[in-house]
Order: sequence, then C-alpha cells, then structure tokens
Amino acid sequence: MVAPIAVCYQKSGVLQNPIFLRDPNPKFLGGSLQGFCLQLKPRNKRRDAINFVVASAGLSAPTTSSGGGRFYFNFTGFPFPLGPFLNRRTIRTEAVKGCIWLFEQEQALGFSSVSTNIRMTVIKLQSGGLWVHAPIAPTEECIQLLKELGAPVEYIVLPTFAYEHKIFVGPFSRKFPRAQLWVAPRQWSWPLNLPLEFFGIFRAKTLKDENFSTPWADEIEHKILSSPEVGIGPYVEVAFYHKRSRTLLVTDAVIFVPRQPPECISKQSLLASAKNGLAVKLLSKGKEVPEEPVVDNKMNRQKGWERMVLQILFLGPSNLLEPNASFAQMSQKLIVSPIVKTLVFSKVPEKVRDWIDGIARDWRFKRIIPAHFAAPVNAGRSDFLAAFAFLDDLLGDRFMNRNPLSLFFTSLMGKAASYFPPDDMKTLSSLDQFLVSVGVVKKTVSGRKR
Repeated sequence: MVAPIAVCYQKSGVLQNPIFLRDPNPKFLGGSLQGFCLQLKPRNKRRDAINFVVASAGLSAPTTSSGGGRFYFNFTGFPFPLGPFLNRRTIRTEAVKGCIWLFEQEQALGFSSVSTNIRMTVIKLQSGGLWVHAPIAPTEECIQLLKELGAPVEYIVLPTFAYEHKIFVGPFSRKFPRAQLWVAPRQWSWPLNLPLEFFGIFRAKTLKDENFSTPWADEIEHKILSSPEVGIGPYVEVAFYHKRSRTLLVTDAVIFVPRQPPECISKQSLLASAKNGLAVKLLSKGKEVPEEPVVDNKMNRQKGWERMVLQILFLGPSNLLEPNASFAQMSQKLIVSPIVKTLVFSKVPEKVRDWIDGIARDWRFKRIIPAHFAAPVNAGRSDFLAAFAFLDDLLGDRFMNRNPLSLFFTSLMGKAASYFPPDDMKTLSSLDQFLVSVGVVKKTVSGRKR
C-alpha cells in the first residue's frame, strides 16, 4: 500500500493522481512537484493505433478490435512511483456473458522489475448503463474498449483508500462527466492528508455501510470494512455483491495467484525479473548465482513471473534463485496476501471477522473478482471463509460461536488455503516487528495485546 503526495494546480485543481495538462505555462502551488501523472497524445497516431486480440473468459471466442493509443505518461507516487511510465496495454475479458467485463493493465513498482496486474470491473445494469469498479488508466485503448460495450457509464466507484486504485479515478471520471462518482469512506493520504479534490476527484458521494439508498442497490449491495488506524491511517475496503450473477467483488481482501502470468504483463518485464540481479543474490541462501544472459523463452518468462509473485507477496522471500517450491505453495488457491494478513488483518481480527461473516451470511456468491491476479475465481462462501482461517487463532472463543459444521469445514480447508512457507515469512515478520517498534504499525489487536 502506497500513499500519495500531491501539489495543487490552479486551473484544474490538482496535479496528482493524475490530471491532464493543457496550459503550456502551468503555475504550481504548494512547493515543488513531487509526483505527477499526465496523459499525452503521441505525435504519430497512426503508428500508435495497432490491432490486438481481446482476451476472453472462455464464454466467447476472442475478438479483434482496432485499439486506440496505449501511451500514458505516469510518474506519480510517494515514495515509489508506479509504472509503466509511458505505455499501458489494456486487456478486456468477458467474465459473465453480456453482464460483467474485466479490464486489466500492468502495474509495476517504481523502477524495479516487479509487476502485477491491476483490474477494473464493469457491470451492465438493468437500466442499460455501466457500473465501473476501481478505474484504471484511461488510455485511448482502454476508453475505446469500454465504448465498444455500447452503453453509457452511469457510475464510477472507488472501493478503497489505497493509492494504486485511487490514482486514476480523477482522469477516468473526466472522460465520463455525466457519470456519478462514489468513493469508499475515510479517504486519506500520506505524508499530507489532503482532500479528494487534490486528487482530481470532484463531487464524489461517500458510500455508507450496508446502505440501500445507492441508485444501484436493487442490483448491487455492499459492505464496508473500516478498521481503526492500524498504522499511519485506517484500512478501508468495500465489498460488492452483484445479485443477478452471484458475483462478489473485492479489492485486496483475497487473491488467487495464477500459475501463468497475466496477459497484460509484458515479456520485457518478465525477462527482466528472470535476470539474476541484486535481489536474487541477496536471497540465494549463499548459493552461487550464475551471471548468464536471459534468453527469451517460456521457461525464463515463467521464472520471471514466479519471482515477481514471491516479491509481491513476501517482500523478501527466502530464495529467489529457485522460486518454484514457494510459488507452488502460494498459487492456484484463494488466499489473503501475506502482507495484508500480517500488517493489517491480524491487527484487527474482530473487525475483519465481522466483515467476512456478514459477507458469507448474506451473499450467496459463486465467483469472486479481486482487483489483482486471477479473476474470475470460481469460489463460494466456504472457500472465502477458509482463506481467513488465520483469524481463528487470534480470536479463539469468539470463533466458537459460529455454526459447528461450518467451523469444521472452514477449519479443514483453511489449513491448506492459508499456509505460508515459514522461511518466506521471516522478512515480513521482521518488518512487522520493526514497524511496531517505531510506532508505524499498531501493536494492539482490536484492544487486545498481541
């Protein structure tokens, strides 16, 4: 989770997360430019307009579309900017025929070789309009793919406080000025806690927990996890349930790591991760690290993906030189990310338990769409609860109040679903202890000392 720093721009209101510069001589307020994101049109539009295949979700054959530009200048974020900085490919898949579409782009951490995918979900409402969840970069290609659905955008939703999902809401909403904008409550930024207007987000309405007055409430319900401050700010995430398709939408609550890399991640990024750089040498357990050129083949692309995943999940995995074993334990299952589990959910287990129990009790979903890694995931309530089995050890007696049969199956499945390799968890556990010692992360757990 990365938080932003922003500076004001007189004419449009903000130059962070992001805006479009049209004034050739802009004036800035509030100091030097710490981070900014611009969308620029390439000089040669013909060269940038390319044909591409749109991925499908197995419900229909892949379609070919004449895509718009992929150029998007993005250099924003404190302390690490989020790449790619100049080019973002958009992949569209149909998750539920004629009803739900997924739009994905690559997202890299700064200048590193670590990338993952970031996902925007679009639902067609019974009114014929579109409901957009967690917008991504509004490149010409992305907007063209959205317009190909042949329906107006009615609502745009920011489901979290997290910076990487907040960054494109402003510019995306300006592409659809008639759409209503709704945001998760308790938005905050760091190191300066700035209002949403500084991020280019104007006239936004705030979601309220289990409120049925939203204009889409008959079709899509929501529940909010709003924790106390677990560190420099609260953790906020809104889960949504599309009744007609029985689909649960989350942001970062759970993930499903696919065996193969997402299509939107470039081969250049995968091969860069496959190189034996400094990170590999530091985490090789003293083994000799060969310095050989990386050949573009399926094996090296897979190695690059496995290394990316382990660094995203653990920050400092035990062995990047040979990532296969750890990757196999973390992939192809519904889990809570080790970082989110350690730094957030383990701090407020009572809040998290109430949230996930409410989701499992009230919503009969059969698929889950997270904002990262694989989607849609064919999973129901027992799979979802199993991913949070680690809460049982923290809550004890509170957990025993649940249905005994549900308790048995969730516990049984959870032991496999939530298992993290102990060696890979060492760096993350040490980081947690350090952050607690310096006061960045809270030591208390919902009022109980750890």
